[in-house]
Amino acid sequence: MSLNTTKKTPHRIGFVSLGCPKATVDSEHILTQLRAEGYEISPSYDGADLVVVNTCGFIDAAVEESLDAIGEALDENGKVIVTGCLGAKGDIVKQAHPNVLAVTGPHATDEVMRAIHEQLPAEHDPFLDLVPPQGIRLTPRHYAYLKISEGCNHHCTFCIIPDLRGKLVSRPVNDVLLEAERLAASGVKELLVVSQDTSAYGIDVKYKTEFYNGTPVKTRMTELCEALSQFGIWVRLHYVYPYPHVNEIIPLMAEGKILPYLDIPFQHASPKILKAMKRPASTENTMQRIKQWREICPDITIRSTFIAGFPGETEEDFQQLLDFLDEAQLDRVGCFAYSDVDGAKANELEGAVAEEVKQERVARFMEKQAGISAQKLKQNIGKTRDVIIDAIDTTENMIIARTSSDAPDIDGLVYIEMSDSHNCQVGDITQVTITATDEYDMWARFTRQ
Repeated sequence: MSLNTTKKTPHRIGFVSLGCPKATVDSEHILTQLRAEGYEISPSYDGADLVVVNTCGFIDAAVEESLDAIGEALDENGKVIVTGCLGAKGDIVKQAHPNVLAVTGPHATDEVMRAIHEQLPAEHDPFLDLVPPQGIRLTPRHYAYLKISEGCNHHCTFCIIPDLRGKLVSRPVNDVLLEAERLAASGVKELLVVSQDTSAYGIDVKYKTEFYNGTPVKTRMTELCEALSQFGIWVRLHYVYPYPHVNEIIPLMAEGKILPYLDIPFQHASPKILKAMKRPASTENTMQRIKQWREICPDITIRSTFIAGFPGETEEDFQQLLDFLDEAQLDRVGCFAYSDVDGAKANELEGAVAEEVKQERVARFMEKQAGISAQKLKQNIGKTRDVIIDAIDTTENMIIARTSSDAPDIDGLVYIEMSDSHNCQVGDITQVTITATDEYDMWARFTRQ
């Protein structure tokens, strides 16, 4: 009697991930589950048995990009499952691409896996198919996104996130801390805390107390930040809504427990426009809080995003926004021209701004902010800064790094001459002396020890 020991070739899944860091985390969860069930991940359409496309559907440009990606996957492979925010927007996907195998909304790992199982049943080998404790990630080894909640309770008129991802659902704080622990143990040096509304964490569960390693921890942003600080790695907060209790985390930044970096999208400065957006409408209060934050933590970096050309925005409203930039002296800033989002309440507002006016205002905004940024970065020349090494480019003989003031992909970089290297590796945190700056980036040499 002989045994057939031939191992079947595992099914291979192609994966296209679009959208924001929250969508990236969703993709990582699906990829982790795929590997846990014995599927292989194909780097190309040709080698895949089917393709999963994780889409974005927030603005029209993202919808178009997602539909194009789905079309490309269908053309190149033919078997496509669609997930993500675009999948939650009715029949848009099926109308454009009726041949897709299945469509799900965001944060839907179980639904995606069921659709994959229908096409390609899992052939899991528990002796060979191993997944690292930290799961499968799409980011480099030295940093990772840590998603603490899903959905949003706000009703900003320009946004449809509550329609796409539902109301706020906070992850249990012990689950968040266990994931952070695993990531730190795997070599991650920087955690980027993300959600739709980071400062609302725990509101839905009335700040319930959970236990992590026998220690009680409230499901609340301040207590979460305090607990994350124990891992001895960089912790960076994104998507923070300006609730009053945000003031509580500034002392943690001053004490070095989390990075002195606050990503807080103010969106505008005109009270009239903020009211139309259904955002906090007191610029005076915002300025007072910024002043208080800087008094408590002088090294704090404040990052924000703004919208120009919102319906009803007059030249006077826009000038209030420019004046706010002059007064606030924010460190890292982005600006986007308003774009209609299918299903958003803002579409019904009067006073649409012409496209050429929107683009002209964005250009004026960024020109002003570039000057502010250049002056603020110039103050770093001659100073010693901690940086994290992101890449070593042997072709350009350059090391690429970031300071604690700079998040990956959206903020500035620090360039260090390779010849000045002291055997650093990607992910190392080391000290440099800043030698030159421009509007957004800095140049440096390693600080002599």
